[in-house]
Amino acid sequence: MPNKERGWFSKWLYQGVAEVEGPHEPEGKHHTHSWWKVMCLTGVDYFSTLGYQPGIAFLAAGVLSPIATFILVLLTLFGALPIYSRVAKESPHGEGSIAMLEALLSRWKGKLFVLVLLGFVATDFVITITLSAADATAHVLENPFVKETLPFLEHPVIVTLVLVAFLGAVFLRGFGEAIGIAVVLVAVYLLLNLVTIGVGIYEAVTHPELLNDWKTALWSTKTAGGYSGIFVVIGLSLLVFPKLALGLSGFETGVAVMPLVKSPNRIANTRKLLMSAALIMSFMLILSSFVTSILIPRADYCPRVDCGLAVQKHDVPEFCPCTQSEIEGKIVKEPGEANGRALAFIAHKYLGDVFGTIYDLSTILILWFAGASAMAGLLNIVPRYLPRYGMAPDWARATRPLVLVFTVICFAVTIWFEADVDAQGGAYATGVLFLMSSAAVAVTLSAFRRKSNWKWAFSAIAVVFAYTTLTNIFERPDGIKIASFFIFAIIASSFISRVMRSTEVRIDKIELDETAQSFIDELNSEGEIRIVTNRRETGDMAEYRFKEHEKRIDNHIPSTDPIVFYEIETGDASEFKGKLRIRGYDVDGYRVLRTEAPAVPNAIAAFLLYLQEKTGKTPHVYFGWSEGNPLIYLARYILFGEGDTAPVTREILRQAKSDPEDRSCWRIMLRRFTGLCRRSGSTD
Repeated sequence: MPNKERGWFSKWLYQGVAEVEGPHEPEGKHHTHSWWKVMCLTGVDYFSTLGYQPGIAFLAAGVLSPIATFILVLLTLFGALPIYSRVAKESPHGEGSIAMLEALLSRWKGKLFVLVLLGFVATDFVITITLSAADATAHVLENPFVKETLPFLEHPVIVTLVLVAFLGAVFLRGFGEAIGIAVVLVAVYLLLNLVTIGVGIYEAVTHPELLNDWKTALWSTKTAGGYSGIFVVIGLSLLVFPKLALGLSGFETGVAVMPLVKSPNRIANTRKLLMSAALIMSFMLILSSFVTSILIPRADYCPRVDCGLAVQKHDVPEFCPCTQSEIEGKIVKEPGEANGRALAFIAHKYLGDVFGTIYDLSTILILWFAGASAMAGLLNIVPRYLPRYGMAPDWARATRPLVLVFTVICFAVTIWFEADVDAQGGAYATGVLFLMSSAAVAVTLSAFRRKSNWKWAFSAIAVVFAYTTLTNIFERPDGIKIASFFIFAIIASSFISRVMRSTEVRIDKIELDETAQSFIDELNSEGEIRIVTNRRETGDMAEYRFKEHEKRIDNHIPSTDPIVFYEIETGDASEFKGKLRIRGYDVDGYRVLRTEAPAVPNAIAAFLLYLQEKTGKTPHVYFGWSEGNPLIYLARYILFGEGDTAPVTREILRQAKSDPEDRSCWRIMLRRFTGLCRRSGSTD
């Protein structure tokens, strides 16, 4: 935003945008909180998985679901937990594995890699918001009271959009409000689940015939070849457990919300957060899977099935078959009472409809707010990368404009998928697992670089996550298709933004050493300030003597007027902004200023503006002649920071001095500059 007086709405909307500089936000941009409160923020996503995970587990694994869930728990405790504990230590500002992997690749390769990872981040976090809201909507619409008294709520897209809008409104208010809501929701939801699971365990213990029936079904499990036994049970569980991977969803946001954890000892407190969340969820997952597998009849797990497309279009469990007459009649079978709500089924059946209704309400609220941790993660990660890359406007550093942007994106995704939970499930799982796999790879590479004793253990974990991710992609390829769309959209919009912003000054600060400052002071005291841009070759007296003679002849510079050479070494052109540290050198009587910058024209323009501000004089600048295709020069400038330097420098200066009050003085400089720019091009 330009430095002009803003109205109250603009001040409110862009609050905090000016305070953010560089890759890391300053401490205190957001209020910090105790680690257990932040755990609740990430927990609204992680713990809300209990609302649907037991049902998913049984549909995927049948009677094997407790065993497959136990394997998932082992992966959580001995895979995800040590991985993300290491990520928290090496990336304490919340960038997660993205920052770790970025450090392995430099320049444009690193930037493109980060943009791809951000595509998967967007897939995970955006779909978390939309899918959770859609799942909450499904629970709302299943309520008999809603159907009978509030028929206008029977439109899932509208209800989901309203829930997403409410979530956005919470974050427009602030992070503090979001965390306060999360603490209440998580506490109530976990308490209700403990009661429900406790009653379920009591029923299983007091009805041993139910337990015996499950055991019989478990040990009768056979392979296609007719083999059975404990190794068959374990082997089949290992094969199906990737389908239970949504039980890990939400755990990855524990690192993304690190900036909200109170310092000091942020890293240690984040590890407490991760450990506590993993232990709580592991305990709940195992018990819930055990209870629901024993107490709920298999038919009640059945999903909604279109019998006309049963075999071709639906992965229908063998215990939910369509009869021949149903297939011929193209009957649509409604889902079982426990489908997507296994624990809610137990709450209603064994604790009554009053308690069950309370449980339903808590499930709806926590599913609605499950997107809060994802929104917090997006608001932490995006401002750290895209603006720094020049691939988003500066207002993207502020929280509230981003909340509005993400809310609109979630609206579009919801409308596109018609608030269908199943349609978004593949993309959700793909995003979650890819981020976890990337974290495992980052930690593994870091361990090898540090020659850690744990490098092979981390390698094994990375292989397991890779297997889980690839299995999920193979079985649900729609997820990678949606992720690819997000990746393409981010890369395309990012580069368009960078091109449009390429003629900004892009220099945050200029520092001159003592020698450089003395050169400028001498020029200022002796008359006009004349800057000769130069691409250094040998850097010896002969080069500068030749260049000075050439410039004085070509541009009619009096021999009595002093000049200073200005040389720019192109650094990392993929970086959008930077600082100029200008050093002065005396080369056999010739004054030379040298610096490094991401882009040559921007560094020249910034230095000229600096000189005009400090001296009150309009400096003269002289360029060398170059010829070539302007389109090629444009591409070189965008990608490598060099190109048709003179006209680009002029355009940067024109945009920087757009204030009408400055134009009368500035036009004198431009006329001089324009005349010299007929010999335009690189800084030769």
